[in-house]
Amino acid sequence: MAESNTNNLGALNEQLLAAAATFADDAQGFSGLLSRFAQDIRRGMAEPLEIFPVCHHSPASALHMAQRLRERPPKAIYIEMCEDMRPLVENLSDCTLPVAFQAFASESDVLPAETLPVTVVAPLTEASAEYQAMAFALSTPETQLVFVDRAVDFVFQWDDNWRAKTHSGDDAPPDSDEAGMHGSAVGVTIGALEPTFEEFLSFLLRNSNTRNFSEWWDQYVDQPILHASYDSYREAMFLIGSLIRHLGSRHDALDEDRRRERYMWTRMKQHMREHGIAPEDAIYICGAAHTASDVPEFGTASDAVWDIPPLSATRWLFGIIPSSYAAIEYQFSHPVGTVGLANETWQKALKSAGVRPFSLKKAEGKPPRASKPSGPRAQAALLTQPPQAVADTDQLLGWSARVVAEARKNGYLASTADSIAIFQTALMLGQMRGRPHPAPSDFQDAAVTCLEKDRTPKKRTIAQICQIILGGDKVGTVGYASLPPLAQDVYDRLAPLGVNLTAKTNQRALMDLKAHPELRPCSDVLWKLRYLLGDHLVHPIMGERGLGLVAIQESWELRIGKNQAALIQLGYEGVTLEHVLEQRLKLAAFGEHASASKALETAEDAQIFMGSPRLVRELGEQATRLLADEAGAQDAPEIFQRARRLVHFYRASPDGLPHWLQQFVATGYAHYASLLPKVFADRGSSPRQIAGMLGFIFTLESFALALGSQRNQLVVGVQQAASGEVPPDKVGLLSVAEWLLGMRSVADMRKRFHSLMDDDLLLPTIPGYISGYMLALGFAPGIGRFVVELLSEVFGTLPDAHLIPMMPSLIMQLREHPQVLQPLVKEAAAVFPGALAQLAGWQPQWMELAQPQAAAQPQAASTPQEQAARAALAAAPASTDAIAAWLGLAPGWRAVAEGPAGEPPSPGEQAARALLGDFPATASAIQAQLTRS
Repeated sequence: MAESNTNNLGALNEQLLAAAATFADDAQGFSGLLSRFAQDIRRGMAEPLEIFPVCHHSPASALHMAQRLRERPPKAIYIEMCEDMRPLVENLSDCTLPVAFQAFASESDVLPAETLPVTVVAPLTEASAEYQAMAFALSTPETQLVFVDRAVDFVFQWDDNWRAKTHSGDDAPPDSDEAGMHGSAVGVTIGALEPTFEEFLSFLLRNSNTRNFSEWWDQYVDQPILHASYDSYREAMFLIGSLIRHLGSRHDALDEDRRRERYMWTRMKQHMREHGIAPEDAIYICGAAHTASDVPEFGTASDAVWDIPPLSATRWLFGIIPSSYAAIEYQFSHPVGTVGLANETWQKALKSAGVRPFSLKKAEGKPPRASKPSGPRAQAALLTQPPQAVADTDQLLGWSARVVAEARKNGYLASTADSIAIFQTALMLGQMRGRPHPAPSDFQDAAVTCLEKDRTPKKRTIAQICQIILGGDKVGTVGYASLPPLAQDVYDRLAPLGVNLTAKTNQRALMDLKAHPELRPCSDVLWKLRYLLGDHLVHPIMGERGLGLVAIQESWELRIGKNQAALIQLGYEGVTLEHVLEQRLKLAAFGEHASASKALETAEDAQIFMGSPRLVRELGEQATRLLADEAGAQDAPEIFQRARRLVHFYRASPDGLPHWLQQFVATGYAHYASLLPKVFADRGSSPRQIAGMLGFIFTLESFALALGSQRNQLVVGVQQAASGEVPPDKVGLLSVAEWLLGMRSVADMRKRFHSLMDDDLLLPTIPGYISGYMLALGFAPGIGRFVVELLSEVFGTLPDAHLIPMMPSLIMQLREHPQVLQPLVKEAAAVFPGALAQLAGWQPQWMELAQPQAAAQPQAASTPQEQAARAALAAAPASTDAIAAWLGLAPGWRAVAEGPAGEPPSPGEQAARALLGDFPATASAIQAQLTRS
């Protein structure tokens, strides 16, 4: 064997010198580097601890790994993988590959807070050497399996550029649900060999007629060594590793590699010493680039070990999540279809070599006869072209037929003749590029050339169709026993639905909760899942969850089997859905950036989804504290709407308003009343925010006053706000607040509006002036008729030269405040005539009130009925004033009622008497009611 190795290395040296003469001016200057390559190969082959160099997801590595383990089972297998992920291997037998080992941390003493939580994933496929080693070790108790790479914690401590290895932000995944399965995780893998030195990679691809490193690797490394002898495989991988190490890697990447190599050799030496394992009885699986290491700890002949630094206090949680070919390709920036093609190559290689792989799903039998080694010739032609291979004509024909069929489905005009053209073109391209058999890239180029048109008829282009045909995708599944407790609990609680939760297709769950009340717990679980994870996992088709809502029927679309990773990720945060939900609610309410609006929202959500009085009380009390500390009104509209919903909900409950909500209403009333002067004067406070404050004050005023709040504080606040300069778009809000407090009449507001209409300089402020009244409809619907009057005045009296420029503003106000349309339409319907024939002699009531009153005439003596009504109204002056203000009338007629007989009534009394005369039944009812009281 030694003689064979020497011959191989000699032939390789001659080939490298020939390549140097072609691409370098001074071939002798290149001899030092060639000697380094040869030295790295000799050292790797001579190491007593057998080094097995690999490339991640390489079919050749997986095939030789399976052959090696069947021929000579070792006592210990050391794998380049994070050592604290080793316990996860025991759960692989319950999974369907591809899956990924995962480490998760939500808190850290060394990582920036804005980067948390962080995740590390290490994906596995069956066509990978490390999985073959794990499957062998699990089925062979005599073999110890040890992960020797740095702990997950050091992934972040040693690599300052780890953020660049995540996929997040603007770097969106392609159009595939599975492409983003790993989220923003940092990917770690065994055998990462792609050059980090861009100029070297560009030179490599340019001189090999390949488009990316994955294609170069498949054509010039993986295929040639797939059926080579074991020694030839190792020597070729040592050579590639040395080449990448010395020519294709940046210095910063080498620094991290050296730390990892010191770590791994230290761990291996410690394990062999502690367990009495001789180096000859073990095997070390690592990336090929690590075999050319220059650290002093390299090799068992050296006694040097590294003083491994301490871990941080970061608490890491570990588990297994489902993965997919698309997710792996996206995570490690491989071209689409790379992993799928590798799996196809792996399956073909197993059949041609007669090798049975190791699998945790099937019982192992006797190992089949190994294929004959191909000898040193396989390595000698390594850097120019792959050795002679049998052309897989059937595969190429199948691709050519499938791409035409898929093209038809996507609207392309393709026929059988196109299949023949694609087949022949692919053969021609392969020959032009120096390949004995067309590569997948040759087939894709041929298909695009023969089928692609000037436009894409439907969704997919020919290139996308080729990627689907070549690689395809496969999604893994984590078995029930390997799921975290939270996920297992979800599966158990949803079992009564009778739905296949592990299916990769969307499942539909129909629940008649009236006929089957035992399904309500399932409904609760689904709503909690949706609250925590959104519609990605479960999506309601029919049904609603809110305060006081009791569903009768619900329909759900379940995607749990397809998006299992999200549910597993949730399991890192707690042991049950309720545990995680409570944690998230408290984090939102008590976090650093918490606000009163957010805390009140969490209290409402806790009532809806948890029904826990204790939790609702804690969150509600926090909302009260935060509200008292707020200095502005940014969240006032949201707080008003949410507080009103909660009040209405608890009013209908047997126990009434809880203490925390009473305190919140009282605190909000006093707080917003004291802020009124500030927010009316502050140009940074929008009218919508002020409307939210006033809505809270006037809508919930009865509760606040009953709890001991003082209305004087509100009156003082409004008076102080009115004493300052108020912007036009806030005038309407302030006027309505004064009107509700009896400080201003509708006649005053009408007079102020007419003064604006008469001043051409103030006309541009009219849209803002009206918008304030529109916003006030949210808490003062009684002002609706006056708003109809203002709009009618604008559209009916302004000339087109002034009206047309403000039309966009008026229309946009209605769009911005859709909640005001209903009361406006209702009031307009009550004011305007219902039939077209009545419109000719009709005029609105406000025009009648605006007409000058005729000279006062002595009035006829009042009837006994009128005298009794006037006496009753005079006996209740506060009620009389309130009724007059509501009707838009001045209260001065009360003095006439008390004056000497025969004195003419005031205009206000005349209007009131006219109104009572028009509705005698109403007057009689009011008299009867006042008499009884």
